[in-house]
Order: sequence, then structure tokens, then C-alpha cells
Amino acid sequence: MDLNLLATFALLVGLEVVLGIDNILLISILTDRLPVALRKKARIIGLSLALVGRCALLLGASALVKLSEPVIWTLSWKSLILIAGGGFLLFKAVKEIHHVVESVPEGSELKTKHLSFSSVIMQMIVLDLVFSIDSVITAVGLTDNLIVIYSAVIASFALVLAFSGPIANFVQSTPTLKILALSFLVTIGVTLGIEGFGGHVPKGYIYLPMGFALAVEVLQLRFMHNQSRTVGANQSRKTKRS
Repeated sequence: MDLNLLATFALLVGLEVVLGIDNILLISILTDRLPVALRKKARIIGLSLALVGRCALLLGASALVKLSEPVIWTLSWKSLILIAGGGFLLFKAVKEIHHVVESVPEGSELKTKHLSFSSVIMQMIVLDLVFSIDSVITAVGLTDNLIVIYSAVIASFALVLAFSGPIANFVQSTPTLKILALSFLVTIGVTLGIEGFGGHVPKGYIYLPMGFALAVEVLQLRFMHNQSRTVGANQSRKTKRS
């Protein structure tokens, strides 16, 4: 119960939760292409397998650090993984934006081409591992106490699992928020590519504008909700008078 270890644990949990925002948005987008009955199951299985993969990365943390050594020109294996992961995330986000914008109404439902369950799970695991590389290297740099690191990873996993459902349902039920989330993933994909080529993008430059955009969107949704409630109340009064 050393205070330094507790402080490191809290810092690691905070780091994992902040990085988990990307994961939650990704989960909400991927599971949206599954039938409703399978979405919760996909979140639990996908996150659980991703947790196993992250723990495996921690076991090979020393080898992971060596991934920073150049193998092709000035690019290391870590750089190549980030570039490939960023490119795939960019492709996936742009494709999903096109799907949302170009969906054709069919009655009250939107035409949705469902992905296979295994495909969604595999994409969740692979992209989570791409997101995990920097956090694992940072965790190993902060402390060599594996108990603290594993505890932080498991605690952050529990938090992400608890909040992934409500956030995913909220994003999936609001098309404008879904497009905003996809735009955020486009930004993350570009950032991964830039960092893969040796650049550095401060995370504040990403999270602050997106946080501001989210706040504006929430205000807009609140305004529309109040407006629809006012219109409904006025119609109710007119019906009673007539």
C-alpha cells in the first residue's frame, strides 16, 4: 500500500480510461452493424479478448520496447504498426461515414448491411492492440511492478465495459453524434499515421476540439428536445380547445 504505487496505479487507470474513449467510440460504431440481440454479447467478448491481448503485450513488454528500433529506413515495427492501424482506422471511419450519410430510408428503418459477428470481434481486438502499444510502453516506463500495471489494466477494463453499453446505445440512437464519433476516429487514424512517421501530435489538440464539438452537439440536442416538447404541448392545448 505504498503511496507512490497508489499514485502510479491511479495515473495508469486514468491513462487507460482516457485512451479507452477511442475504444468505446470504436465499439459503438462496430457493434452498430450487428443485429441488436448480438451487440451486448459482442462488446463483452470483444473487450474480454482485447484485455487478454493487452495482458499478453505486458508479458512481452521488454520485446515491445525493442519495436522502436528502425527496421525499414527510419521506420520501426512500432511505426509500421501505427501506420497500418491508423490507415485501417481511417478507411473504416470514412466508410462508416459514407454508410450513415448515404443510408436509404425503408419505412422507419435504415437499410443496414450487417457484418459477421466474428469480423466485428476481430476488428475490435486488432484495433485495441494498436491503441494499446503506446499505453503499454508508457505503463512499463512508469513502474516495473506488474501487480500495479495489471491491476490498473483490469480496473480500466471494468470501467470501459460498464460505460461502453450506455455510450454505444446513445451514439447509435443519434445519427449526428455517430457522425461526430466517426469524425473523431478519422482524427485518431490520421494522428496514428503521423506518429508512425515520427511526428508528434499533443493529445490536447485532439480531445479539446472534439470535447467542444460534443458540448455544442449536446446543447443542440437539448434545444431540439425542448422545442419538440413545446410543439407537442401546444398541439395538446389546441386539441383540448377543439
